[in-house]
Formats: sequence, C-alpha cells, structure tokens
Amino acid sequence: MITKPEMTATEIASAVAGGRMSALAATETALARIKQHDTILNSFTDVTADRARAKARAIDAEIAAGKKVGPLAGVPFAVKNLFDVANLVTRAGSKINRDLSPARRDAALIERMEAAGAVLVGALNMGEYAYDFTGENVHDGPSRNPHDTTRMTGGSSGGSGSAVGAALVPIALGSDTNGSIRVPSSFCGIFGLKPTYGRLSRARSFPFVASLDHLGPLARSVADLALAYDVMQGPDADDGACTTRGVEQVAPLLGQSISGLRIAIAGGHFQKNVFPEAVEAVSRVAKALGATEIVDIPEASRARAAAYVITTTEGASLHLDRLRKRPNDFDPAVRDRLIAGAMVPAPLVDRAQKFRRWYRGQLAEIFKSVDVLLAPATPCTAPKLGQINFTLDGVELPVRASIGIHTQPISFIGLPVVAVPVPLEPLPIGVQIIAAPWREDLALRVAYALEKMGVVSAPSPRGL
Repeated sequence: MITKPEMTATEIASAVAGGRMSALAATETALARIKQHDTILNSFTDVTADRARAKARAIDAEIAAGKKVGPLAGVPFAVKNLFDVANLVTRAGSKINRDLSPARRDAALIERMEAAGAVLVGALNMGEYAYDFTGENVHDGPSRNPHDTTRMTGGSSGGSGSAVGAALVPIALGSDTNGSIRVPSSFCGIFGLKPTYGRLSRARSFPFVASLDHLGPLARSVADLALAYDVMQGPDADDGACTTRGVEQVAPLLGQSISGLRIAIAGGHFQKNVFPEAVEAVSRVAKALGATEIVDIPEASRARAAAYVITTTEGASLHLDRLRKRPNDFDPAVRDRLIAGAMVPAPLVDRAQKFRRWYRGQLAEIFKSVDVLLAPATPCTAPKLGQINFTLDGVELPVRASIGIHTQPISFIGLPVVAVPVPLEPLPIGVQIIAAPWREDLALRVAYALEKMGVVSAPSPRGL
C-alpha cells in the first residue's frame, strides 16, 4: 500500500495492523515530508529519524511475529519541545535551556503514545517558555502557517499546529496554559483538545504556570484526536494534579447521537472584539447544531484579567533565577512580562485566586442547565508574521495580547475544550466547544458530529 501524505492516524494504524502498509513506510513518508517542507515551515527543531526508524522496524517485526500491536501502531507523531525526549535537550523554546543536559527519559505522554505503537519523529518549535500567542520564536525563527507561509501559526504550540496543518505528521502534542493548543489549531485549521486540568499527565515536561498548564493532542480529525487522548489517559503519581481520575475511553462513544444535548452560544465577552470571520464561524457551527440560546458568562473579562495576573506571577516565580543571571538571553518581550509579574503585589494575586474560585462556581451553575458552550477560538484568522496591531471597529488593538481573549477565561478554570476548524476562505478559523469538567466525551462527540456534517474539517495545506 502506498502511503498518502494526508492519511489520518486512524487510517495508518488500521493499515499497519492489517499488514497493508509497514510502519517503516509510514515513518519514511513523514520523514520525507518533513525534509521537503520544513525548511519553509520551520515547525521542527529536532528530527529523531534514527529513533523513529528503529521503533517502526520493531513494530513491523512484532506484526511479522503475529503479535498484537497497539491502537496507534506505526503512526508518526511529534511533540512540542517542552516535552522531555530521551537524549535531547528540553529547549522549551529558549536559549537558556540549551545549556541543560539531555533528558534521560521521555515525558509520560510520549511513553504512553509509544506504548500504543506511535512513532516519535521529532520535537517542535514553540514560543519561548510557552509565554507566547504568535508562534514567533526569536531564537529558532517563527513557525509558519501551512495555508499562507507569510502568516502566524499562533502559539505557543506553533510548531505543533504547523506540522499537523501541513500534514507532516497526523498527530502532535502541545501544551495549553492560556490557549496554546486552541490558538494554533484555529490559525492552522486543525482540531485540538485541551483536556480538563489534571486529566493528562504533565510529568517530565517543562512547566510554565503549574496551576494552569495542560497538555494535549492536535490532529487532522476528531477520531485521531480521541484516539490519542484515550491512550494518554490515566493517573500518574509523578504529576500531583493527575492522580485521581481513571481512564474514560472516548473514541468508542464518538458516533453516539448528540440529539438531546443542550448546546448554547457563549455571549457577552465572547461576542466582543471579534472579526467577521469569527462571527461567521460560530454562526455556522451553531446553525448546524440548532443552537440558538445565548448564555452570558458572568465576569469573563475579569477572568481573563485574573488569568493574566496568575500567569505572569507564577511564571515569574519559576524563572526568577534565570532573570537574575541571564536576562539578556530571554526574548525581550517574554523577559519584560516576567519581570512585571515579579513585581505584582501579593494582595492582587490573592484577589485573583479568590476570584478564580468564585468564577469556577459560576460556570458550574451554568453547566447544570447546559451541556456544551460554543465560542470563538480566536478573534480573527492568522495575522501576518511580525504584525503588531490590528484594527477592529476603528479601534487599534495589540495582536499578541488580543489573540487569547476568548481562550483565557476557559483555561483559567481548567474546562475541557475541543477547538474545531471551520474551513473559511481564504483562511480557516476555529471554534471552541466547551464542556463541564471531565466531560471531554461531550465536546468530542459534538466535534465529531460537526465533522460528519461537513461543517468543520481540516483543509489541505494551501501554502505548500
């Protein structure tokens, strides 16, 4: 069987397990596409070709011996370079981390993906220390949008978005603190899952904001997203936030009817500061789902402000020693925000944390009468690389600070979200499908139904 560049992970795993394609052939296809296109896209910082070929050959040998292989057998994947990869330095997008020793062991989620048969082909470009919404790294250069290489991928999982959007790999792993999976998914026209806080282990990944950090998959189909999510689930004593929840398989539930689910549109804050393309995307999704009710999320703008306070102060605390010793080795934009965070008065941080508890309670009340909420993933399609401001309704807004306006109030309290791509012309844009804590199944089922209706899909890369 000849591999196609845009084969899904589900298709690859089925073909490999069924003997219609070798794991090595799937791996070589991915490595060839990376070699062909990544000089332009700049999505990879490291390609682990020898490791990938060895893993693929081992899978093929198991199949030849009649052994059962995992549900991701032969599927190439890559990870944001804040995941520990054995024998690679964990850069976390920084210059400073390059002086660290190579990791001795893979991150927990890499181990779980490979235990399911997936093949790691490399590590991906990202914003410095994950404090970024643009995908423009000053040390490694910007990752580029596969639909228009003059545009941003979004960040901080920019390389993850670019690699999947360009079909270099069918699945990538990223992190999301304030929107760093959902923003690249929106700009690059792919599906992304930010799970409930504490659902997936963060063990052996470089942190940013411990109380806000999530890890999750990006993919070109909902089935692939669910498949990767399912194999990565499970408690982990090495991550204190991921110790209580068991495994709740979602992939077998995707085809269940969503009739009867109560789906509403997030109003108020989520309908402000949006360009026409974001309004159109939410409208298309809502219409397909028959959603007409608009639910106001109380104090969502304040939630975004509180998220900023917690992000910058926790981030500053993590990096204080680096800020003291090597301030000139930071991206100046990242350094200055961290320094500002170090100076935020403690009473303000305390107020932000108290507000977070109140806000979580408000959303819990809303989810007693609503199963799923719809909201824009980004206020616009991908801006131009280097773009500083954009103008909306006659008002000039800063690009970097405005990209996450609709993602921050959600990750602030750890809600599960699936970002789905609406293939508008000339560029795609994402919509958030938001559910109550631990109900990834609902968000994924709605996303799957939309994909089957043809309302959302990952378009072929247009800029390659």
